[in-house]
Amino acid sequence: MPEATVPVPADALPLAAGIKTVIDTQVVMDWLVFHNPAVQPLVAQVESGALRWIGLRAMREEMLHVLGRGIAASYGPDLDYIVRMFEQHCELISTEPTPAVRLVCRDKDDQMFIDLALASGARWLISRDRAVLALAKRAAKAGLQILTPEKWIHLQTQDTASGTGGNTIPPAQ
Repeated sequence: MPEATVPVPADALPLAAGIKTVIDTQVVMDWLVFHNPAVQPLVAQVESGALRWIGLRAMREEMLHVLGRGIAASYGPDLDYIVRMFEQHCELISTEPTPAVRLVCRDKDDQMFIDLALASGARWLISRDRAVLALAKRAAKAGLQILTPEKWIHLQTQDTASGTGGNTIPPAQ
């Protein structure tokens, strides 16, 4: 069941210092293709450098592949803009991460997100993918929080209200 989305002003979120974050294809498409206002607070943190969005070339290529077919292609995405934004905001990691032996995603195409997040020491993996989200409890044991964008925004807003400045790792769900 999808979580309720409550738009939060981007300036209501704290600016943490470049926290490594992996963002999956669906969330990036919400940002760059669908311009979904529900992810705007997350986008603002990426654009400001507060979140350090890391990725692999394979992730960019997967997104472009998805955008070239099916329903996504029918939206007529601006591929030049998408590539430009990806290059501007995503720190591409050149070394392939070591596969996560104990945290295997049932969708092999999504495994690269898990592997990169764990190998790089990312704090968050922001995803809408059910196969990825299903690993949240197990990933938390390894120090990685897997969250929907809405959950991430909600927790950051809570942390701001509590005075922790968004710098706490949310509890595993």
